[in-house]
Amino acid sequence: MFQIIGIVVLFAMVFGSYIISGGNMAVIMHALPHEMMAIGGAGVASFLISNKTSTLKATMGGFGKVFAGPKWKGTDYRDLLSLMFVLTKTMKAKGVIALESHIENPHESAIFTRFPKVMKDHFALDFICDTIRMMTMNLEDPHQVEDAMEKQLEKHHHEALAPAHALQNLADALPALGIVAAVLGVVKTMGSITEPPEVLGGMIGGALVGTFLGVFLAYGLVGPMATRLKEVVDEEGSVYKIIQAVLVAHLHGNAAQISVEIGRGHVPSPAQPSFLELEEALNAQPQDVAQAA
Repeated sequence: MFQIIGIVVLFAMVFGSYIISGGNMAVIMHALPHEMMAIGGAGVASFLISNKTSTLKATMGGFGKVFAGPKWKGTDYRDLLSLMFVLTKTMKAKGVIALESHIENPHESAIFTRFPKVMKDHFALDFICDTIRMMTMNLEDPHQVEDAMEKQLEKHHHEALAPAHALQNLADALPALGIVAAVLGVVKTMGSITEPPEVLGGMIGGALVGTFLGVFLAYGLVGPMATRLKEVVDEEGSVYKIIQAVLVAHLHGNAAQISVEIGRGHVPSPAQPSFLELEEALNAQPQDVAQAA
């Protein structure tokens, strides 16, 4: 919502101040199609040249995140912590082998299917199952498990940030592409040097629109979108840090509720449930879920 408001304010303030100060919008509107073709076309071309197919597809999906924000909300974090509580409690009571059937087929598990939001995040689901699977193979050294999980998180986060980096690279290139368009406009003007001053003035003004558009798009739109996308990806990454924290705390011998409380500390502050809210959510978990393991 605030992103849409920001875009409206951006255009209103920039072009509003130009009009109020006596600027002629006709010059900009006349040059806009040609300059946008040069700058936008070159920007898209450079974007295609510099990124692989998976990054291009992820960037298209990333625009939705810019406006929608992180997909994980406050109730989703409570669900995740509740899931981790059930898993760690089951491992404490019955051993990690009791979860073997659940991690091998989580989509039919009596535990996992109670938390559909977690099920929709394929990496979160695989991250949980793969780590517990390692634990079933007697890899129970907390430091080794934490190190293995950290490497997975670094790889995933690096890949998830690729669209934000791609957008930022595009933002960095747009001012220079604007100069390219402006130079072409100047070349065109010099080819018409015999025209009257009023014609030359309009042509020079049109050429400068290219420089303006490059800087405007870079610092007003594309750059801020890249920053916002990175912010969203960073916040969504906290979900996996919670999983890591809970499982490592469990391997250190903590009780299930203590392990989950340690994980709660990794929830982003705006969405973090209070101690009492989390306790209520854990108490609301039916006993037969843990027994189903």
